[in-house]
Amino acid sequence: MRKNIKGKLPIRPTSNKVVQAIFNILYSVKDKRFLDLFAGTGQVGITALKKGASEVVFVELDRERAMDISQNCRKLGYTEKIKIFPIDVLKFLDNEGDQVYDIVFADPPYDYKYYDKLIGQSLRVLRKGGIFILEHRYNLDFKEKFPEGLYDERVYGDTKLTFWRKE
Repeated sequence: MRKNIKGKLPIRPTSNKVVQAIFNILYSVKDKRFLDLFAGTGQVGITALKKGASEVVFVELDRERAMDISQNCRKLGYTEKIKIFPIDVLKFLDNEGDQVYDIVFADPPYDYKYYDKLIGQSLRVLRKGGIFILEHRYNLDFKEKFPEGLYDERVYGDTKLTFWRKE
């Protein structure tokens, strides 16, 4: 984790290796509705756009980072395909109502304290057949608490990706 020069909260961007692995495992995001939670730099959601996602919704509490994501998407010509919410992730998920997504990606801080609520609410907003990907510290295990739909786990250094599919 590194500290931003402007004194923002620390950020731990998803490594290029992990981003590549995510999209290799997903195989295709073409015409999918993608939700990027704890978006940070927006790297994962922007990659989804580059790979053909129909829409990406970014949720990033830090307003400056949210503005940076917006500017980067504008430069790349994705303005019509994005929505950005500078709000707490759990508040966003509480207010989503009947919104559903094909893919939900969440990369909370490694010291995050609300994994149970995050996982439950993320699974709730998935469309049938949708995939939820959680990036977290390698030593956390959610198999016992959330076994339904869990279908893959991959470790990359100190990072683990856990995948659920909503049946």
